[in-house]
Amino acid sequence: MKTTRFCLVRHGETDWNVARRLQGHTDIPLNQHGIAQAIQMAKALKAIDLQFDVLYSSDLQRAANTAGAIEEKFSVTAIIDQQLRERHLGALQGLTTEEGPQLKPDLWAIHLSRNLDHTLEGGESIKQFANRIHTALENIRMQYAGKTILLVSHGGALDMMYRLASNQSLESEKAVAVPNASLNWISHNGYSWQVDKWADTSHLENIALDNLDL
Repeated sequence: MKTTRFCLVRHGETDWNVARRLQGHTDIPLNQHGIAQAIQMAKALKAIDLQFDVLYSSDLQRAANTAGAIEEKFSVTAIIDQQLRERHLGALQGLTTEEGPQLKPDLWAIHLSRNLDHTLEGGESIKQFANRIHTALENIRMQYAGKTILLVSHGGALDMMYRLASNQSLESEKAVAVPNASLNWISHNGYSWQVDKWADTSHLENIALDNLDL
């Protein structure tokens, strides 16, 4: 069977990334550094003459605007897919990593414990999030079997894709960095997933933040 390849791109930087404020489904725009990162990333893909068959993006503007830099450089139109959104973090959305333990100590402890079934007061559980991301990825893979898919999404979503491709359990701690505007490659040979390359930021002029959108 033919191999299906995914180039996964995390969106560029936002002010909430800098402040370590949990974004989730909150629709935060790119900051000026994030816009520059998106342009650098798109230029790098053009420079290596990346051949891809379709471009997908989360509908949240930080991802869609990052994909916009690719659209402009390659004269393509992204397919917007709400299923590629970040995890909904319920009552923790909008809090910084300093505010969370102070204002929602019990909920923050549950969040850090990676409780797989807790929805964080109105959000998604880790299991629900994983199922959504895995379903979205499999649907795209089956629709474009043997093709190369360029996909722009979020730190937590890409972490879930890494877990799927590497067979890392949902319970285990984060194993890899997911920097802003990084390029990450996974593939499916018709039988199983594998990680080919991860967290490539060689195309960026400045340091990219690694904090997830959680």
